[in-house]
Amino acid sequence: MAINRFHHFSVLIFLLLPLFLQFHSGKSELQYNYYAESCPNAEEIIKKGVIKLYNTHGNTAVSWVRNLFHDCVVKSCDASLLLETVNGIESEQASDRSFGMRNFKYVKTIKDALEQECPMTVSCADVVALSARDGIVMLGGPRIEMKTGRRDSKESYFAEVDSLIPNHNDSISSVLSRFQSLGVDVEGTVALLGAHSVGRVHCVNLVHRLYPTVDPTLDPHYAEYLKGRCPTPDPDPKAVLYARNDRETPMILDNNYYKNVLNHKGLLIIDQQLASDPTTLPYVEKMAADNGYFQDQFSRAVLLLSENSPLTGDQGEIRKDCRYVNSN
Repeated sequence: MAINRFHHFSVLIFLLLPLFLQFHSGKSELQYNYYAESCPNAEEIIKKGVIKLYNTHGNTAVSWVRNLFHDCVVKSCDASLLLETVNGIESEQASDRSFGMRNFKYVKTIKDALEQECPMTVSCADVVALSARDGIVMLGGPRIEMKTGRRDSKESYFAEVDSLIPNHNDSISSVLSRFQSLGVDVEGTVALLGAHSVGRVHCVNLVHRLYPTVDPTLDPHYAEYLKGRCPTPDPDPKAVLYARNDRETPMILDNNYYKNVLNHKGLLIIDQQLASDPTTLPYVEKMAADNGYFQDQFSRAVLLLSENSPLTGDQGEIRKDCRYVNSN
């Protein structure tokens, strides 16, 4: 009898174990319409905020997308990026990898609207994810259905940012390796780099390809244009001098980026390496030829990135102000 009970108990544990593991997997705890009962208007409030800010400050849409990349690549999608330097916490925004990032103040605009509707309910991490989703639409990109339920980190990871976020001068193999560690394959990584379609590069990150001699992988006519945008080999880092990756459709998230890369008009070394590396070239060629394929792969990769190791359940907290951890 005891053996029979033990057998039934073992079978029960065997059957329930997958459910237990799923419940404790941060990725699977995210769900669609997470705020359906606790804050039914949450996603609409974020969407309206993104649209209003876009109509006033168009570049905010690009900022939302970059926020998602920088937040999710460092540890997890937990809004650690938004924490400001205070009380011994050094902000990830102070890292060299965050150079040129801005519009963080408008995250507060959206969060304040959420706090007025549903106090201490919607996480800053979900604001980062959903504002990126809605920003992508404003940039002419695909509509991506995202799960929610992320919670906010209580700490910043400033010391680890440089090692976790790829540099524009990194080799394509190291960038692929970094994203693979996050669960994003080669095809997805090539698609994510397509976000450079709406990006711009400050001259300080570009002049090494122009001076003292022009990088031979750059199209000569394009190099002349870039020299016009960046006329000195030693630009002031604070000066608003920059060049766009895509001059034809600079505020539309499309496959022109890949066409430019194939024509030796990639701004950064990492852009040009996409076309010179045999691992990535076939995807570049396919995305250059088919905008629908690019957008499908971009959607898939953004979802993979947005679900990277989120804090869920009783982990972390829901910050009242995205800039600071809650005071106990």
